Formats: sequence, structure tokens, C-alpha cells
Amino acid sequence: MFKLNEIKKSFLTSIWFMFLTFPIMVIKVNTITDTVEWRWKNLAYVGIGAFILSFVWRWALDRRAKGGKAKKDKTGFNDTILSRTSQLKLPAIIGLGLLVVFLPFFSGMYTTSIVTTALMYVILGLGLNVVVGLGGLLHLGYAAFYAVGAYTYALLHYHFGISFWVALPLGALFSAVLGLLIGFPVLRLRGDYLAIVTLAFGEITRLVLENWNDFSFGPSGIANIARPGIAGVKMKLPQATIFIYFIAIAMVILTIFIVNRLENSRVGRAWEAMREDEIASQSMGIDITKTKLLAFSIGAVWAGFVGVLFAAKTTFINPASFTVWESITVLCVVVIGGMGSIPGVIVGALVFTLLPELLRSVSEYRMLVFGIALVIMMIFRPGGLIQKTRKSYKFKEEGDGK
Repeated sequence: MFKLNEIKKSFLTSIWFMFLTFPIMVIKVNTITDTVEWRWKNLAYVGIGAFILSFVWRWALDRRAKGGKAKKDKTGFNDTILSRTSQLKLPAIIGLGLLVVFLPFFSGMYTTSIVTTALMYVILGLGLNVVVGLGGLLHLGYAAFYAVGAYTYALLHYHFGISFWVALPLGALFSAVLGLLIGFPVLRLRGDYLAIVTLAFGEITRLVLENWNDFSFGPSGIANIARPGIAGVKMKLPQATIFIYFIAIAMVILTIFIVNRLENSRVGRAWEAMREDEIASQSMGIDITKTKLLAFSIGAVWAGFVGVLFAAKTTFINPASFTVWESITVLCVVVIGGMGSIPGVIVGALVFTLLPELLRSVSEYRMLVFGIALVIMMIFRPGGLIQKTRKSYKFKEEGDGK
């Protein structure tokens, strides 16, 4: 049974919530008819909801403090979760594969377009994960690389009629070069200072695109960018949407493969060592300059790819598509999904892009619900939705016959 003290705490919490949300939830001013509507019913809903949720909140905090009932091994990893995950791995991959292949054929064009956008954020998240999650370099100007890829395709197509397939590697190349250029001046920076410089870099790039009219056509942007095609085959909008969806799928698979290989390579281990302790890794013989520049340039490559795909998907770009909020969104994908974790970043990107769309039916409150969900997740799972698990190796004794 509930104790009197807990009921008192929940009651005070509900009173506070009713007081704080009173102007938003109760008062509705109609400026046309000069009337004020008092929605007292909403105040009752807030009070009852806050009263119930406060019990759930305390229960969850208490459960977290006790550390859960799951069994943990000596290294602190959760055996139960890992064993369940391995058992469900194959059926989940098969089911996911079938869903991915047939999704555009039984869903509408709108759903296909939204999922394509989510897949683009998966690639962006995995690219930024190289810089932030593996390299430990806080980067807030990632949208600049994204913009370089998009403008590379848009300008090359506008002036020279370059096709999507030719522009795709060129966009990645130019983004990688820009990654190297931003990497050199910030070699000695870390933490908040690096974040401020990269944030400024992203804003400078956007302002240049917005004000250099002769080069980028300013705020008017560039329209009529060609969608991708095959051997000159002209596609209608539904067919082109499905085609771009499968291009995004192929790029996601390629990105996962390469990032996974990089993570397990010598370079990936150097990134992780640099993230953990830059001075210690340098003393062990890791070239920090080379490692940082590699992280910036390889992370930028994926943003360049997605930028070209974005320009081809929307057929119109302008600087408003590459604001600082775009960089923050991609960073949130990495942090919420799980820094350094490839499955975590994928799940984070899908949640971050699909959840706002699913909440469109309650569009008036969807950002509020989304914000509450983020706060709850950051309190109870600060390491991300799927945390990166540290690899462990076991050595067998000689002579055991195995």
C-alpha cells in the first residue's frame, strides 16, 4: 500500500504542475472575438496525470537505484540481455530485411519519403559517430559538410548538367577536403572550445551560402535539381521516390559495413584511445594529428554523400536547410542512440525522425511529449538507447583439448 508520505509528495507535485501549466493549459485568448476561454477540464487532467506519474517516477528511480534484478557478470555486462539479444538476432534480421524490401510497395509515397529521410539521418548519425562517438571530438558544425555535398550536386548539375552518380563521389570528396581544412586549425582544441569553433564554422558556411548570391543563389536557393535515374530512364515521382529509397538503403548498408570495419581496425582503436585519454594515447605512439584529421575527413564523407542524396530527393535546396539545428539534431541522434554504438545510432535516428511524424495526430503537444520522452530517457539511460558494449577476449588454457 502507498504510504501517507508518498501520497503527500505526489499531491504537492500535482499542485506544482497545475500551477506551472495554468497559463498554457487553461487560458485560451481569442484575439478576434476578444474573449477568454477558461479550460478548467485541462487543469484537472494535468493534476491527475501528474499525481499518477509521480508514483511511476519514484518507482522507476527506486528501481534504478537498486540496479535492477538482472544478473551481471564480473565485467558489469548484462548477461540476460546479451543472451536474449543473440537468440533474437537472426529472426530479427530476416524480418527487418523483408520489411525493408517490401515497405515501399505496400505503404504510400509519403511513408516511403519519411522512411528515406530517416535512413538519411542514420547515415548522418553514423558519420558523426565516427567523430563524436569514436574520436570523442564534440562537433557542432556537421551540417556544413552536409551543405557542401548538397551544393556540390546542385551547382554541378545547374552549370554543367552533371548527373547524380557522378556528383555522389564528388560531394563526398569536397566534404572530406573541407573536413581536413576544419581539422587543421582545431587540432589543439578539445571539449567546449572545439564545440564553439565547429559551431562557428557551421554558421560561417551557412552565412556564406546565404550571402554569396553569385555563387550559391543566396536565400532563393537552387531549384529543378534532377532526381537520380538509370541509363537515361525517366521516372515518375512515385517511381523516383522508391528508387531513392533503395539508394538510401544501399548507402546505409555500405555505411554500416565500412564504419564497423573502421571501428575494429587499427584506426578505430586509435580513435577510441584518443577519446579515452589523448595524452596517454600519444605517449603510446598514436599520431594524434593524423588520427584527428582522419576522424574529421571520414566523418565528413558521409555527410557529403547524404547532402547529394538530399538535393536529389528534394530537387530544391537553400541555406535554410543547413542551420545549426540540423547539426544539433544529428548530434542528438548520436547521443540518444548511444555514442560509439552503431545499432544505437541507427535506433536513435529512426526514433528521432519517425517519432515526431507518428505524433502528428497530437501535433499540438507532440514536441512536449517528445521533450518529456527525451528527459526520461536521459535520466534512466544516460548512455543511450543501446549502449556500446566493450569487447572482451577470453584466453583458453593450453592442453584443454579444445
